[in-house]
Amino acid sequence: MKAILLVILVSQIIVAQQVGDSTFNPQLLHPLYKYGGGSTISIDEGHNNFHTQSGRYKPFADILIKDGYNVKPYSSKFSLKELPGTKILIISNALNERNREDWTLPTPSAFTDDEIDQIVKWVKDGGNLFLISDHMPFPGAANNLALEFGFKMNNGFAGDTTHLGEPDLFTKKDKTLNINFITESKNGSESVDSIYSFTGQAFRIPANATSVLTLNNNFISLMPDTAWNFKNNTPKISVAGWSQGAVCKFGKGRIAVWGEAAMFSAQISKNKKVGMNAPYAKNNWRLLLNVIHWLDGKPGE
Repeated sequence: MKAILLVILVSQIIVAQQVGDSTFNPQLLHPLYKYGGGSTISIDEGHNNFHTQSGRYKPFADILIKDGYNVKPYSSKFSLKELPGTKILIISNALNERNREDWTLPTPSAFTDDEIDQIVKWVKDGGNLFLISDHMPFPGAANNLALEFGFKMNNGFAGDTTHLGEPDLFTKKDKTLNINFITESKNGSESVDSIYSFTGQAFRIPANATSVLTLNNNFISLMPDTAWNFKNNTPKISVAGWSQGAVCKFGKGRIAVWGEAAMFSAQISKNKKVGMNAPYAKNNWRLLLNVIHWLDGKPGE
C-alpha cells in the first residue's frame, strides 16, 4: 500500500505543474459543419469549474470550433429560460463554493436542487448533456445531478494497480474500450481502438446506458478525506466492471457521463505531453468528436 501511495503522490506533483499546450493543433480533414454552421455548444463556467473554455479546456473548445460548432461559455445559473438555443451543454469539473480552494470532505453539490430540476427537464425535452467529473472532490459535487439520470459516482481516485503513476489504457482488445456506436463508424474513419485516461473516478451506470470505457479487475478506487492526501488506512474498493465513460438516452434528450477530464485536454508537465496531445493518445480527440456527434444526433450511431 505504501508503494501505491508513493506513486500517486508523485502523480499529484506532476498534475500541479501542468500548463496548456499551445502547439496542439489536430487537422480535421472533413469537419462535420462549415465553419460556424453547426449546433450551439455551451461550456459551463458558472460553478467554480476547474475546466473552462478559455482555460484548461481551450483545446477541447478549439476542436469543436474546427468541426463547425458554435461554442460559447455559460456563466449563468441553470434554468429553462437560459438554456434554449443550446443544443449541447458541457459541464466539466464543477465545484461547490466550499471546495473552490479546499479539496476536503464534505463535497456538497455544485448545483442547487432547482438547477438540477431545470437540467433534468431540459434533457427530457430534448437537450443534450455532457457531464464530466474527475477524481475527488469533483464526483461529490456532481453526484446529485448524475443520480437524476441513474449514474452513481464514486468520490475517489480510480486507477489500475498494475501501472500506478502512468496513464490508464483502454483497448478493444482487452474489452475495456467497448465496441459500440461511439467507438465505431461505418467507413472506419471515425473509429478508435485505444484511449488513455489520466487519473479519474469510477461510476456505476443505469441499465439503459452503454459503457464506452469499462474498468477491469485491476482497478481500485482510493477515497481519501482530502484530495491527494493518501494514508495507509485510506478506504479503498474494487471498481471492476464500473465505467469511466458512458452514454444513454433520456426522454427526448441524450446524456454522456465521463469520469476523467484530462483525456480531453492538452497539457504539458515536465516536458511531457498529457491529454489529447500525448503521442500515444492519438485517438482521444477523435473520441471527443464521436461523443459530441452522438449528442448532436449526427452520424456514428
